Amino acid sequence: MSPQRPKPQSLLLIDYQGIKSIVEKLVSKSYKVYGPTLGESAIVYNQIMDADDLPRGYIDRQDGGTYRLEKTDDDTLFSCVVGPVSWKRFLYPPEQKLVRASSTVSGFEVEEVELDNAKIAFMGVRSCDLEAIRIQDKILTEGQYTDRTYVANRSNLVIIAVNCTRAGGTCFCDSMGAGPRARNGFDIALTEVKIDGEWMYVAEIGTKTGKDNLKDIPDRNTDMDLEELVSSAMDKTVRQMGRSLDTTDLPDILIGNFDHPHWEDVASRCLTCGNCTLVCPTCFCINIKDSTALDGRTAVRLRKWDSCFTLDHSYIYGGSIRTSAAARYRQWITHKLGYWVDQFGMSGCVGCGRCITWCPVGIDITREAAAIRQSSRVNVTESDEAVVNGES
Repeated sequence: MSPQRPKPQSLLLIDYQGIKSIVEKLVSKSYKVYGPTLGESAIVYNQIMDADDLPRGYIDRQDGGTYRLEKTDDDTLFSCVVGPVSWKRFLYPPEQKLVRASSTVSGFEVEEVELDNAKIAFMGVRSCDLEAIRIQDKILTEGQYTDRTYVANRSNLVIIAVNCTRAGGTCFCDSMGAGPRARNGFDIALTEVKIDGEWMYVAEIGTKTGKDNLKDIPDRNTDMDLEELVSSAMDKTVRQMGRSLDTTDLPDILIGNFDHPHWEDVASRCLTCGNCTLVCPTCFCINIKDSTALDGRTAVRLRKWDSCFTLDHSYIYGGSIRTSAAARYRQWITHKLGYWVDQFGMSGCVGCGRCITWCPVGIDITREAAAIRQSSRVNVTESDEAVVNGES
């Protein structure tokens, strides 16, 4: 179960016009506002100019390798959970120019590409994605090396979170301590509730920025206990979770079973397409590409998202070190749920379920981890010794 959180200090009740006012206020302050929209038969995050751009009246049906949108007679704004796109694309873009080089009479001139320091706001960030942003904050903004693109995009960000009142078929955020309620890291958190036949929104203020953006928005009077209303909705969502993952000793179990035959079983189904890594909100693997103009006078260095499921990702002099599908899947899940904990002090999985939904053959990270646990051939206390003989 998710850890208990302190009782919020400031809860307001607003209606749909209040949501419209928040978006309008951010747009008037020159923010680029991004939110869930309908696109390509899925929920995708795009720029919005008004709350009317949100996917009103839609729900999603998700399972392993399955995603469908359905129009309902209801007029909820946030009944869909997460689609194939994560907020990562705006903070850590799929393709980014790093430097540009030009030939001059005295040699080469190299310049860093200027960054876009536009103010951005996210409307509708789920708790799992909020946790994913926190994870990427640690990886990309802390320590000796920071990512200048991520830091620039993150510095001018306003986050309006949405607590999930409906779980998807592949969700397991409760297992990962990442939801369904946003605990921190937001400016405003919204919970969609129905009161007297009307959909309303309990707004929790998280920061001064959030308070400023709720200023002058009418607060609907009610005698109801808003905290109890939100907590009850969250308890219901937890009971709806389509998946669960036992994380007890999981890093040791995975790392201690490098030669387990189940990896070959997964490989017999895995297409090594990399979908799981591309939809994941925390994966940060990249490749660097240099391209030169045909006249040889200019060159550009690009950073692009990469996947550990490609042969080239583990290429060193002499060839790739993970030539089999089994080795690549093992690397992904063991890093995500095991090594990540050693490196960053937290899991690399937030339980959003995207990797399950968007896997063409429905491979399920919760089931594969459970299979290794159930038939573990190495005691967790022996894992350090076992990993010495395993493939890294």
